[in-house]
Parts: sequence; structure tokens; C-alpha cells
Amino acid sequence: MSDLDEELARAVAESEADAPAAPVSRQVAPPPGRRREVGLVLGLLVAAGAIATLVLTTVDDAAIYSKGVDELLREREALEGRTVRVQGILVKGSLARRAEPCEHRFQIEKAGGRLDVHYPQCVVPDTFRDVPGMDVDVTATGKLAGAHFLASEIMAKCPSKYDMKQRAAQGEQAPHGPIVPAAPGG
Repeated sequence: MSDLDEELARAVAESEADAPAAPVSRQVAPPPGRRREVGLVLGLLVAAGAIATLVLTTVDDAAIYSKGVDELLREREALEGRTVRVQGILVKGSLARRAEPCEHRFQIEKAGGRLDVHYPQCVVPDTFRDVPGMDVDVTATGKLAGAHFLASEIMAKCPSKYDMKQRAAQGEQAPHGPIVPAAPGG
């Protein structure tokens, strides 16, 4: 080789050593298994966010507030139009049944508050009876409708077996005595 070739090679080597190195951009692709894991994690995060949003935005509409009669009357404005479960004692002599349209009307009370309840159904639970000398604990689910409570469901608490045995020993009858079938034709 000639001196010229050696000089040219030396000059190129020196210029490369003096010049700053140009940035080398290299895209490093994640391994194929990693890409799927990242996609799966992102998908799960999006799904969890959607579920959390759904739960948080609908929980207030689905909540059923459980109140005593006195509490319901105190908070009437805040609970208007919402489904509420109200609990009280059946007021003696207030239970009435209307045939057309079929409906039961009664009053319940608790802590000095009294509420008119309309239950537009023909059939009531067996334990729902107005029995002299016995308090019937009633729970009604429904909505406030002006001056009364429109119940979609009612439940009556049956006295405990202990209470019934004690009352039977005193000569009292069960609040929902034996069911007697109606006479034929009547």
C-alpha cells in the first residue's frame, strides 16, 4: 500500500475520534410475551374502572333506606320519591281491606310518629293480623306518596315461640290462629 492510503486511513480514524458520536436510535421491541402482559393489564384496568364507575353512579338509586316511622316523618323531604323500608307497630283497629280495587290500609307508629300505609295487594302475610292484646311489628317497603306511604311489600314479625308459650299459658290465642277454610258456595 502506498503512503497515501495509510495517511487517508489515519485521517479518517482521527476525524472519527474527534467528532462527537451521533446518537444511535434503536427501538427495542419488548419480547412477544411482555406485549401480551401489558395489553392484559391495560384491559383489566379499563374493565375495573368501568365497573367502579357503574357501581358508584348507581348505588344511590339502588339503596333502600331503613327507618322507623318517626325518622321517616322527620326526614320526609329528603326521602321523597326514594324506596324506603319503614318499621313500626300496627295501630290497633286501623287495619281495613277494600275489595275494589283490592287494597289494605292501616297505620303504623313508632316513637310518637304515626303513618298511614296503603298496600294495593289482595294478599297479606299470614302473620299480619290485628290481634287484641298483642303488638304486631310491621315492616313496609315502598315510597312516600303525599300524605301516605305506598307499600309494595309488607312483612309482619311473628311473636317468638317463647312469647307464644308464655301467652298460651295465660290463656291467649296465637295472633294468626289456625286457618279455617271457607264454607262451599260462600
